[in-house]
Amino acid sequence: MSRPTLPEPRADLAPTPSQTVGPFYGYALPFLGGGDIAPAGHPETVTLHGYVLDGAGTPVPDAVIEVWQPTPDGSRDGAPGSMRRDPVDGAFIGRNGLVFTGFGRVDTDADGHFAVRTLPPGGVPYVSLAVFARGLLHHLYTRAYLHDASGLTTDPLLAGLPAERRATLVTTPERAGVHRFDIRLQGDAPHEETVFLDFG
Repeated sequence: MSRPTLPEPRADLAPTPSQTVGPFYGYALPFLGGGDIAPAGHPETVTLHGYVLDGAGTPVPDAVIEVWQPTPDGSRDGAPGSMRRDPVDGAFIGRNGLVFTGFGRVDTDADGHFAVRTLPPGGVPYVSLAVFARGLLHHLYTRAYLHDASGLTTDPLLAGLPAERRATLVTTPERAGVHRFDIRLQGDAPHEETVFLDFG
């Protein structure tokens, strides 16, 4: 039996982001107000912030973090509006400041730092994150478990991890309403790599 002949690659197709390695995330993916997920002035707003670090502990200044979460009442329907455009001229106008969309996207600054302002997720003790960064052909998924959320002791993912690995997923308290969550793309003890999830 003869082997099938494979078609030649097409030269007119450009590589997709998953076939290239940045740095381009910081200017290609973020949008105005991407970290302001909570409606302006909401009294339950919490801040989730931290640093993206490579295997040597060096900050990654061109990473992008996407945030996905349910609403405070546990709804997972989401709401449109994170990246609204003006219907007249197509200009980006972003969120309206009133609707909670459950989605955000921010880039890291020159120090590898990111920050989002959101509301506590309902029904789960965590915020889901996707990490895009230089050197990654495919983005990574993880979770930031809020240290003061109910359900930490009964969460099946956390319960199935050794203590040192579990610690990479739980935020560190800084002050009321502020959660620190550093993302380590690689690392060994005492600075363990963040636990990443496989949805394949």
